[in-house]
Amino acid sequence: MLKKQIRVMLLLSFLLLSFGLTIQAATPKDVLVVAQIAEPKSMDPATVTAVNDFRILMNVYDGLVRYRSGTLEVEPGLAESWTISDDGKVYTFSLRQGIKFHDGSPFNAEAVKFNFDRMLVKDHPYAETGPFPLSFFFSAIKETTVVDEYTVRFRMDDPYAPLLSNLAYPTGLIISPEAVKKHGKDVGRNPAGTGPYQFREWKSNQHVILDRNGSYWDGQAGLKSVVFRPITDANTRVAEMLSGGIDMMVEVPPDNVATFSSNTSYALHEQAGPHLWFLILNLKEGPLQDKRVRQALNYAINKQALVENVLQNTATVASGPTPAAFSWAYNDALQPYPYDPAKARELVKAAGAEGATLTFYVTEGGSGMLDPVPMGTAIQADLKAIGLNVKIETYEWNTFLGKVNPGLEGKADMAEMAWMTNDPDTLPFLALRTSAWPDQGGFNSGYYSNPQVDELLEQARVSTSQTVRAALYKEMQRIVHDDAPWVFVANWKQNAVTGSNVQNFRLEPSFLLLLHKVSKN
Repeated sequence: MLKKQIRVMLLLSFLLLSFGLTIQAATPKDVLVVAQIAEPKSMDPATVTAVNDFRILMNVYDGLVRYRSGTLEVEPGLAESWTISDDGKVYTFSLRQGIKFHDGSPFNAEAVKFNFDRMLVKDHPYAETGPFPLSFFFSAIKETTVVDEYTVRFRMDDPYAPLLSNLAYPTGLIISPEAVKKHGKDVGRNPAGTGPYQFREWKSNQHVILDRNGSYWDGQAGLKSVVFRPITDANTRVAEMLSGGIDMMVEVPPDNVATFSSNTSYALHEQAGPHLWFLILNLKEGPLQDKRVRQALNYAINKQALVENVLQNTATVASGPTPAAFSWAYNDALQPYPYDPAKARELVKAAGAEGATLTFYVTEGGSGMLDPVPMGTAIQADLKAIGLNVKIETYEWNTFLGKVNPGLEGKADMAEMAWMTNDPDTLPFLALRTSAWPDQGGFNSGYYSNPQVDELLEQARVSTSQTVRAALYKEMQRIVHDDAPWVFVANWKQNAVTGSNVQNFRLEPSFLLLLHKVSKN
């Protein structure tokens, strides 16, 4: 019945658009309904990793600093100002006064210390409310000290260049300590922050509802409420947008971009950013232990065809592990692996891997995953053409993450993945270092290990010179490009569509969804 209803809605929408008619939005004028691509996992910022969840959290919480609109540069948030010691090892933050969390408890230096100690101190009384998979972002912090009620200090053993950028990332958002103490591991379903919207309700697989925080320190939000609806099927999201059931849809399917861009009832938003879509390869077992086979996969997959035919030119071909959006750190001397199936067959033959069978994890959808099922099918066909048999296993997003993040050993040879990051350090540090293997808390699910890459990344983290860091990152990219622990596929230009009555909305290069100043006309 549901599929029939969707077909009817799509047909009706097509007919209305064909005759130039406008579909009247059915949502209340002071409520924004946003279609998410998946059900969130949690609303505890210390425990989540997916941009799908971050899009909600950024409207409930604040961090000490935040990204300046339209940039990846930081500006004050809950901290009014900060100082950095001459040796780069001590950061001291002066906090805004008089702010309360949504549960009425005070925001102060003790609250900041609680948040970071909870993630970083193993014997903290609330450490069991984790795990905290992105605590790597702050592992350089050795001690958090309350100087006075509104001053907090971070001490490190070595300089750590990405610290401010990482503090602006959702993992650095500040949750109410009293909420953590009251709800324990269930705080992810009972969140309390200081942000422009406060949590009202979460009904699984139906919606998350946020209401305006009337005492927000940075000015009241423009909407009474925001409703986030998880709609995992792309066709259903499109049908809901066309019928007026939602006001905003993130990650517009490539086939539908033209539908919205050509109709004045909608506004299509696009923004380039630091995104990478790639395949994680299992280097621990099976044929992909051999670099020749990994390089063969990079030659065999027609990435330009994926970009043009599947993604409808909403992305560009990736050349390596670092997106070009990080212009200062990007190695523009690297070229994408060309489409060369003959070269791929030679490499497979030389490695003795002809006729090998590979298990390939594909997701139905997820944060930044673009059009994963058609992409997976196209990749399967390209690899068959060079003599590799690919068995696809498809999973819902959260189930998929539950299989991939703990590592591919004993389960799969490769898996789709996408990351949107805030700094050129983030993705390689969390997913390419030897110390980032899953059993050590990282996201190196394919078990890549190269001591030279490890050393380059460690040096880049502690250097206070952007010029030095850039040289180190560029050399890392050169080595990883040759080692081919991943298949480097695409860099996406993010998009979203809103009804034409939605005002003051813009996409951010951080890929975060900021709704504080959004209103409806």
